[in-house]
Amino acid sequence: MIDLSIIIVSYNTRDFLRDCLSSIYKTFKNFSFEIIVVDNASSDNSAEMVSKEYKDVLLISNRENLGFSKANNIGIKKTSGRYVLFLNSDTVVYENTLKHMIDFMDKNKDTGASTCKLIMPSGKIDDASHRGFPTPWNSFTYFSGLSKIFGKTKFFGGYNLGYLDFKTTHTIDALAGAFMLVRRKAGEDAGWWDEDYFFYGEDLDFCYMLKEKGWKIYYVPQVSILHYKGVTGGIKKHSKHLTTANEQTRIKSQNERFRAMRIFYKKHYENKYPWIVTRLVYLGISLKQLIS
Repeated sequence: MIDLSIIIVSYNTRDFLRDCLSSIYKTFKNFSFEIIVVDNASSDNSAEMVSKEYKDVLLISNRENLGFSKANNIGIKKTSGRYVLFLNSDTVVYENTLKHMIDFMDKNKDTGASTCKLIMPSGKIDDASHRGFPTPWNSFTYFSGLSKIFGKTKFFGGYNLGYLDFKTTHTIDALAGAFMLVRRKAGEDAGWWDEDYFFYGEDLDFCYMLKEKGWKIYYVPQVSILHYKGVTGGIKKHSKHLTTANEQTRIKSQNERFRAMRIFYKKHYENKYPWIVTRLVYLGISLKQLIS
């Protein structure tokens, strides 16, 4: 069994995907790995680029855009690594990152998944890589802006766990699917990706299932990657000047973002909170979607 299987889901991010693949090969050190690219029917010749320029990469070309979860599950069936890294195409991997993360997982047997520090072009940390679960209270403090003001406190900072030290290794509730290193046994315990999610929310769900199975999730800031973030969907402000997403893709991404919120709440929280809380949560999601 090899050490690491890397799965990259691709959708119209050809040039970013090329840079991502190049960075992996440049940083390879003392471990065995394989790369699987699952292309969701890109129209920008992403699949052709991979086939021509990276012949060692296993390319799976879907005939339609199946979404992030389903594409990852298709890729998993082709993997043989002790660990599976789910990596976004709009990332660049830095030197020593992969080796350090593998060593960390080897030393911490109770870790189901881990992530490094995800740095955006602005120099800021991608807050989605350091998350608390979106309970009704955590979500309220985040969308009301209270977490921005009082985020360093545990009471108000639960959405992004802002009260924790971002410079030290520690457990978190959830990480981002942009860089998600998973122990194979843990992934199997969690059932891998829930295909009810098309785009957005599936990484939170995956982490929730890992936690329910007793696995720990770690944030490891000693190493990092670059994450452009939002290039595929086209709805993030900081990457709108980079994205190649058309209007149809942006609309679908926005709708799927809010659909994911409803799926997650219904699956994990609807039976845990009073009906009035549930009504308020769904109302809040609808209002936020309308505003967006």
